[in-house]
Amino acid sequence: MSNIERSLDMAANIKGAFAVALVDYDSGMTLGSRGGSPEFDLDVAAPGNSEVIRTKFEVMQKLGLRETIEDILITLDTQYHLIRPVHGSGDEKMFLYLVLNRAQANLAMARRDLRIIEQQFYMTGPAGRPVPTAQDGGAFFPANAGQR
Repeated sequence: MSNIERSLDMAANIKGAFAVALVDYDSGMTLGSRGGSPEFDLDVAAPGNSEVIRTKFEVMQKLGLRETIEDILITLDTQYHLIRPVHGSGDEKMFLYLVLNRAQANLAMARRDLRIIEQQFYMTGPAGRPVPTAQDGGAFFPANAGQR
């Protein structure tokens, strides 16, 4: 299983997750995804959110802010949208995009889990390693696997 697939599987198992994608924000191309629906097309949402993150980086540069974006939260009536840049290689411009059902999700826990997934993304090689469990301190929480 590739690093991308493992990261997407882990994010899809966050409590309340409705959809998740890994996106190249330079091109807006979806590199992988889980979830969504005919009414919520991740291939449409990804390029739009690429614009959001590129614009935020541009504004930060104009303001002279020398900080990194931890995440961007967009709150809708029934959903939370989390955009989290994947920090690692300076050449690759990617973000994790997580859509949560607001009634089911714990926003603080979702942000924490997504942070751990993002941190582990570059810690494993392309061949990957077994998905970590809660017992060995990893980010995948099997108790959440059946909850959507």
